[in-house]
Amino acid sequence: MSDLTGRSGNQQSRWLAVGQSSDSDAGRAGEAATAQALIADDAQLLLVFCSHSYDLQELLAAINRRSGGVALIGCSTAGEIATAGPGDSGVVVTAFGGPGFAVSTACATDASDDLRNAGAKVAHCASALEDKPHRALMLLTDGLAGDQQEIVRGAYGVIGASVPLVGGCAGDDLKMQSTYQLHNESVLSNAVVGAALGSEAPLGIGVRHGWRRVGDPVVVTRSSDNRVYTLNDRPAVDVYLEHLSPPEEARHDPESFTRFALTHPLGLSGRSGEDHVRFVGEANFDDGSLGFIAEVPQGGLAWFMEGDDASVLEATDAACAAALAPLEGQQPLGLIAFDCIARRGILGDEGISTEVDRVARQAGGAPVAGFYTYGEIARTRGQSGFHNQTLVVLAVG
Repeated sequence: MSDLTGRSGNQQSRWLAVGQSSDSDAGRAGEAATAQALIADDAQLLLVFCSHSYDLQELLAAINRRSGGVALIGCSTAGEIATAGPGDSGVVVTAFGGPGFAVSTACATDASDDLRNAGAKVAHCASALEDKPHRALMLLTDGLAGDQQEIVRGAYGVIGASVPLVGGCAGDDLKMQSTYQLHNESVLSNAVVGAALGSEAPLGIGVRHGWRRVGDPVVVTRSSDNRVYTLNDRPAVDVYLEHLSPPEEARHDPESFTRFALTHPLGLSGRSGEDHVRFVGEANFDDGSLGFIAEVPQGGLAWFMEGDDASVLEATDAACAAALAPLEGQQPLGLIAFDCIARRGILGDEGISTEVDRVARQAGGAPVAGFYTYGEIARTRGQSGFHNQTLVVLAVG
């Protein structure tokens, strides 16, 4: 089954359209979603979010046949988002078109060997971008490859503060085994793909998480890279479990622990006063350590966090409003959402439908696309730009 999710264009020189299919056959799904998205013959970029359960090479071949080889980046997901609502086991294709957009793409393979260099390599595509007054670099990464903040640092080292970063980490429906990144005709893993996007109109980015602190802060007394070994000089797992009182099975079963941790992240104090949220990905019950997908600095203060439907949906409205603000009241061409799978865990099936409806209302009739991620990228100032359990929204003016 296919669903046309919408199209919009407030200037002749630019257009954005979204196609969606939940057909179980990869070839038919790719063909149908791409046909819906290509509302004109001057597409500049295709953005593809899809279930990892597809034969991705077949899916990509069908998309490229239908588009004639339009520049493409994409990734596998933990669920897809479109104007019609959230979905699983489908594909969403977004097309950016018209001479008012300029696009340059790149990829870096074997990212885990040197994450910072991978981010830098992809960021160099921005130097080939046709000059436009508004620019952004979109990154789609393998969140299982290591400290994602290193990718952000590498990209920042190339493009500096003048070009914001936006994007997310690919998913595999919470199997946490392998995710996939797409670049033109290639299906990749352990990779970073990116698209530098230039536009004649503003591009806005909004970032909110909706989590709140629980109890007193703890000190990260021993950590290394993505692992925290002790909090308050005690095994990190023990401190985490004592603060949050999880169900009994989460105290000894790794899978149960991860399911519980999805809705109980760690908050790190940021310079702006806003907490940076870190997903507690797994527990090692033998050595008492906690694993994350980004660095948790030793010596810093941290808080355990929780949320509910109300706080998460309030953050949805706030992220959309922040993304739309740079457009100064102009109707967007579309909104692209990078929404953490943990927020989906809080809201449940009914709640995520409500959330996507809210995003669609904020879009004012313009199309919506996105996916549920294993981490989010949004850097509009400073070098820090990797987030967990957060909603990032890109508004295309």
